[in-house]
Amino acid sequence: MRLFALVLGLFVAFLAPAARASALSELQRRGELTWGGDLQGGAPYVFEDPSGNGIRGFEVDIAAALARRLGVRARFVQHDWSNLVPALERGDFDIALNGLEDTPARRALVLSSVPYFVYGETLAVRKGSSARSLADLRGKRVATLNQTVAHDLLKTHPVEIALYEGQQEPYFDLVNERVDAVLLDHVIADLYGCKLKELFCVPGDVARGVYVAAIRKDAPDLKRAIDEALGAMVRDGELESILRAYGLWDARQKELGARAEAPSAAGPRSFDANQVRLFLQGSLVTIAISVAAFAIALPFGLVLAVARAYGGRTLGFLSATYVEIFRGTPVLLQLYVLYFGLAPLVRLGAFEAATLGLGLNYAAYEAEVHRGALASVPRGQTEVARTLGLAPFQVLRYVLFPQAFRNALPALTNDFVALLKDSSLVSVITVVELTKRMTIAAVDLNDWVTPGLACAALYFAMSFPLARLARRLERRLAHDSNPQLA
Repeated sequence: MRLFALVLGLFVAFLAPAARASALSELQRRGELTWGGDLQGGAPYVFEDPSGNGIRGFEVDIAAALARRLGVRARFVQHDWSNLVPALERGDFDIALNGLEDTPARRALVLSSVPYFVYGETLAVRKGSSARSLADLRGKRVATLNQTVAHDLLKTHPVEIALYEGQQEPYFDLVNERVDAVLLDHVIADLYGCKLKELFCVPGDVARGVYVAAIRKDAPDLKRAIDEALGAMVRDGELESILRAYGLWDARQKELGARAEAPSAAGPRSFDANQVRLFLQGSLVTIAISVAAFAIALPFGLVLAVARAYGGRTLGFLSATYVEIFRGTPVLLQLYVLYFGLAPLVRLGAFEAATLGLGLNYAAYEAEVHRGALASVPRGQTEVARTLGLAPFQVLRYVLFPQAFRNALPALTNDFVALLKDSSLVSVITVVELTKRMTIAAVDLNDWVTPGLACAALYFAMSFPLARLARRLERRLAHDSNPQLA
């Protein structure tokens, strides 16, 4: 047994590193270079060809050129942009190539290739705004993408940061006056923002940086091969041709050679007291949205239930239609429509849209809870109340509502717990609640375990007491009334 353990230890110590060092050989053996990107980022990076012939983009062409110079073919792997680096570390693809900015934080996690593009940070404001720099935006709401140099720049200024997942949405909200400015790479600004007649892009770059390909740290041979291929593309003009084909070649690209030197790596970061504070803030946002949304869902659901049960054919049909539509479509879609789709008509803030969206969605579920609770009240009580001369509204108020609410209370408590967790979806409309805070911290710290456990613990701390309350109510309110369903 000891001999076996010794042999196994020697294998791990000597043979495994050799295997990890053969990433390029393994790639060439497979005959393909897999590269990760996100189609949601859109043009000009990587996007679906409108004609239906696969994908296009300047990074698609760069990946194809790199693969050809390595003697293999290129294969695109779709992955969420915010998790490209963790997915690369997992081994989901060979390189990440999707507008990844060269930063010390990323260099602490992965190997970075030599640059293939120089970008400038562009500040966009509404026409008529006097702001011409970040210093002019003190206390204002400025939009950007998460995990970007622009985000890091905004952290150093006294502004309110609005984080987005897509590239077009920040400019959409700037037009609709939900934010006061947008700071993003000039590639994005030129395509999605500066061409809008309502917006003005401030001349000059707020800062400059470069895009690089990311490679796992255990693949230095692949990094050398990628660097050599990119260097050859710069020298023979292929990179310039690709960038010109997409209208991206400008004076900035003359800096490519000078920017090949790597910045120093950032020191390791940990889950500290500041992260705890941010997580608690995210929890408060989650609680605030959940309480406000349920305050909408509870009474509106009761109105729907009464309309469906006692409102006649027309009101019953309209109520049933509402319930089926909101229960039959994803709440995520409803949030998108409410926040982005209705913006030309109703300009709701992110918090208001999140609260209203969840409230309207859960009202459909509460309507069914209330309807079932009303139907559980024995029919005879209604008949007796009418015999005593009570009007229909008085029957509802004094006879049905008190008993129905008593019966519905455990289910309502359970629904509030579900709403508490579903509030994590509102991050798609820039609300930084608990789950969004967890994903930001996980990527920043390159650690999904600690932030994930902290997030789970806070959700548990918020939901467990309510779950226990629901169980206690169920036991206390349990009875056998032999109801006759209406």
